[in-house]
This record gives sequence, structure tokens and C-alpha cells, in this order.
Amino acid sequence: MTTRTESVDTPAGEARVTWHPATGAARLVLAVSHGAGGGIEARDLRALAAALPARGVTVALVEQPWRVAGKKVAAAPKVLDEGWRGLWPALARPGLPVVAGGRSAGARVACRTAAGLDAAGVLALSFPLHPPGRPEKSRAAELLGAGRPALVLQGGRDPFGRPEEFPPPAADHPYRLVEVPYGDHGFAVPKKAGTTQDEVLAVITETAAEWLLELPL
Repeated sequence: MTTRTESVDTPAGEARVTWHPATGAARLVLAVSHGAGGGIEARDLRALAAALPARGVTVALVEQPWRVAGKKVAAAPKVLDEGWRGLWPALARPGLPVVAGGRSAGARVACRTAAGLDAAGVLALSFPLHPPGRPEKSRAAELLGAGRPALVLQGGRDPFGRPEEFPPPAADHPYRLVEVPYGDHGFAVPKKAGTTQDEVLAVITETAAEWLLELPL
């Protein structure tokens, strides 16, 4: 599998997309971006890019403009959304349905913009339901307002929101929530856990693959 990287001009600055093409006939594009504390080297994003192309999914790892510019602090939500909207035409260029995804802050961007961009779905990795220790500062409205089929993969130990803290899906706000055992916000698992890091990453990739291939496109 040959990856390629392209730069995309957006209203928020230059973004960068690293393409991991499907190894056979591609069914869709999964575009996933990083969070506010890291880049596309995150373990879950790397795992998706390695596993999904063999399942007919082209994975596009998106580096947001603030990260490409070498800044250490993420841009404001409005600016993040502008950048995501600005690079969407490049993501849609292959002519396939595009699922919007991201981890942490990137998941919030995907949720906020999905309906307006007519995304085929939303994959939210470690959705930051609230700041650590501040459950009253809920961001559930962003998830519930995505307006598209959504899958949330959430670590069982995530301080930004454990799975049991999430609101139940409703008929007009459907989403699927899957707990990633023992995972923290970065899906790291403690050594004393009854599972390995590779097994946890397999839960993420297999669950995502099954959900993506079941999407009505």
C-alpha cells in the first residue's frame, strides 16, 4: 500500500492529508483528524490507517492547520471548523462517500460540521464529553446534534467522559457507543489490565470496520 501526502489550502491555513488508499475497490473514505494534544501519530489513528484499507476503506489522516503551522495550542473551535470545511472538497475528490471522524477535539469538529457537509457518518474517538472533573460542562449537544449516524469509541477510564456518563441515544439523535476496555483518553491501557494494548486497538479497528461497512451509503 502506497501512502501519499498532500497539502490543502483552507481559510484557517494550510492543512495536510495523508492518504492510505484501500487495497482493493474502495467503498468509502474515512477522514480522521487528531486532538488538541497531539497529531496523526496517535495510536488509534495509526491503527485505523493500518487496518481499514484491507477492508475497502480509504483512510485520510488529517493534520489541522494549527498543527501544520507548528503551533503548540489548538485553534478556537470556529477556526477548527473553518479548516475542516475548507479541506472537505479534497476529501470528497475521490468521488466516494466520506465519513467524518476524529479523536477528542477532532471528534467535536466532525460532529459540529457533519450535517452541513453531508457526511455519510461520524466516527468519534474519545469524544471529550466534558473537561476532566467538570461533568457540568457537558458537550453532549454536539454529539447529539451531529445529524448523521455516529459511532463513539470511548475508553472505560477516560477522564473526559466515561461510557456510563453519556446520554442515551434517542430516536432523533441516534448514535452507537462502544466501550474500549481499560482505555484512557488516548486508549492506553495499564499494565495490570487483563488485556494488551494490541488487543484494545483491535477492538477499535474491528468495531470501526464493522460499523463502516454496515453504513447505508
